[in-house]
Amino acid sequence: MIEMNTPWMEMTLREYQTALASSSPTPGGGTAAAIALGQASALTCMVCDLTIGREKWKEGWAFAEETVRETIPLLTKSGILADDDSQAFDEVMAAYKLPRETESEKEKRREAIKLSSLKATNVPLETARLSLSLLERLPQLARVSNVNAISDVGVASLLASAACKGALFNVEINLPSIPEKEQDEISRAAVEIQERCRKISRSCMDEVKKRLSDS
Repeated sequence: MIEMNTPWMEMTLREYQTALASSSPTPGGGTAAAIALGQASALTCMVCDLTIGREKWKEGWAFAEETVRETIPLLTKSGILADDDSQAFDEVMAAYKLPRETESEKEKRREAIKLSSLKATNVPLETARLSLSLLERLPQLARVSNVNAISDVGVASLLASAACKGALFNVEINLPSIPEKEQDEISRAAVEIQERCRKISRSCMDEVKKRLSDS
C-alpha cells in the first residue's frame, strides 16, 4: 500500500511507475524529469567508480574524483525536486479551485494562481539547471573514463538531456500564469539552458561514438 505522502524516491520502482501511469496529474512530467536526473547522476557515479583506481585509466582519475564529488549531491537533490514538483503542481490545482464569487475572492484566487505557478516554474527550472550542470561534465568524462563503461556515459548523457529538456517543457507551460516581471527573466534563462543542452548533448554523443569506434 502506497502512503500518499511517500517521497517518490522511497517507493519501489513498480510503485513509482504505477503512480506515474495513473490518472492522477501527479507525479507527472516534471517529477519524471527530476527522477531522470537522479538516474543520470547515479550512472555518472558508477562510471567514475569504474575509472578511479584502475591503472589503465589513471589519466581520468582526477576528473572522475572531481565529478563524483560534484554529482553525489544530485542523488539527493533530484529526489527533493521530484517531490517539490508534485507538491507545486498540487498547489496550482488548489489555487484554481479557490472561490471566485466576489471581487475580493477573485483577486485572492488570481494572486494564488500566480504565486503557485511561479513555484511550479522555478522547481523544473532548477531541475533543468542541475541537469545541464551534470551534462557539462560528461563530454570530458567520455574522453577519459574507463572505456568499458563508455556506453553508460552515453546513457547518462541521454538521461541528463531528457531531464533538462523535459523540465524546460514544464517551465514553458507555466510561464503564462506567472507574474509578468518574472516571465522575461525565466524565459531567457530557459532558452539559454535549452541551447546549451543541445550543444553539449551533441558533443557528448560524438565523444561516446568516437570511443566506441576506437575500442
